[in-house]
Amino acid sequence: MEVRVWLVELLRQAFPDALADQAGDVAGATDLISTQSYDLALVDIGLPDASGVELIRHLAATHPSTQVVVTTIHDDDEHVFSTLAAGASGYLLKDQLTETLVRQLQQLERDGICALSPSVARRMLAHFRSQRPSHPPGAKPEVVLSPRETEVLTYIGKGMRISEVAKLLGVADNTIATYVKNIYRKLDISSRAEAALEASRRGLV
Repeated sequence: MEVRVWLVELLRQAFPDALADQAGDVAGATDLISTQSYDLALVDIGLPDASGVELIRHLAATHPSTQVVVTTIHDDDEHVFSTLAAGASGYLLKDQLTETLVRQLQQLERDGICALSPSVARRMLAHFRSQRPSHPPGAKPEVVLSPRETEVLTYIGKGMRISEVAKLLGVADNTIATYVKNIYRKLDISSRAEAALEASRRGLV
């Protein structure tokens, strides 16, 4: 079965009433998102005309409220971290049972739980632990966020979209987008997955 057909079937199993479009390459996907917005995008890395990372980066820049989930066979550090850094909010391995993939997508939509294959989540945790230095006496204190930034990080860490946080807090989408940008800058992170890990580390989720 062609990958994109399989992805559409996976999406329909997870969300029977969802309307789904499909594209076989980056150019086709770019054409689709130039005329409409999507709540969820399932992206394969190995596309025929360019890397799926380019599409993820484009989606993050032009449609920040779209949840982008990578679906791939690759579980090495280079693929995992390049796609998450580009803006993906989930990373699922195709070798999982279909029932498991469906459940993870449903949890992302219903509960805001990041769609991460267990082996990918373990790899991420190990990576960030290795990158985070110990804090001996006199070391630089933890980055302090304002109360509002902490509140926004909590919601983003739970997987909520910018538009959902804005509605919950009664402010404009652009206001929340600015908060997210400031949070990413202060914490030196660049993806929703890293935000979720930081929110978890701080005991916010």
